[in-house]
Amino acid sequence: MSAMNRVAVVTGAASGIGLGVARRFAGDGHRVALFDRSGAAAEQAAAELRDQGATAIACEVDVADWSAVGDATRRVRSELGPVHIVVTSAGIESFDAAASITAEKWNQIIAVNLTGTFTCIQAALADMVEARWGRIITISSSSAQSGAPHMAHYAASKGGVIGLTKALARELASAAITVNTVTPSLVDTPMARDAEARGLVSVDAMAAMVPLGRAGTPDDIADACAFLASDGGSYITGQIIGVNGGMYI
Repeated sequence: MSAMNRVAVVTGAASGIGLGVARRFAGDGHRVALFDRSGAAAEQAAAELRDQGATAIACEVDVADWSAVGDATRRVRSELGPVHIVVTSAGIESFDAAASITAEKWNQIIAVNLTGTFTCIQAALADMVEARWGRIITISSSSAQSGAPHMAHYAASKGGVIGLTKALARELASAAITVNTVTPSLVDTPMARDAEARGLVSVDAMAAMVPLGRAGTPDDIADACAFLASDGGSYITGQIIGVNGGMYI
């Protein structure tokens, strides 16, 4: 089986980066499972992919819920086959001064962004180990590399994702499973526009600060993920791939 005919789980796949990755993988011939906490939006996206001739299913799942992730992965295995590619795009962000971050907010950010990344990887590991072929691609953030004001919880969660990625790359290399992380900076997504609508950021103002002169797009991130998931990415593991327009170098 070539790398272009695999089962791929993409989390946060109903919108933004996750949707861009799901569309790209479907276009590349993968069978795609779209995980998202919004089941209706995930189903709409999966239906769109099926209308284009792809094989796709939607699973409503909170990635921070270990048992729900396990149930969803078993469904994928049953309906599509063993999982050999996982892209963990599900994530939430918040802008809060460090002194005002509540225990609830801290725990929520860590649960979704860091724990949720691990749960989805762990659920698929047995399939990859058995096949002696796997591609794990986490989505972290350049904020974990550079720091970001009012985002201590978010940057910490994404920094954890980078550390997790490196640890798994070391552990799983003997099973021919690669593990890499993509670190976007500003990406024009519904989440970014929602923050803009709440007066927290200005997408266009930030885009002007990007050395390449524009915000990133979900397709930019998807292109990197598609390469890492391909046969051409077989000798790349444990790496931080900065798809950020030069914002962090």
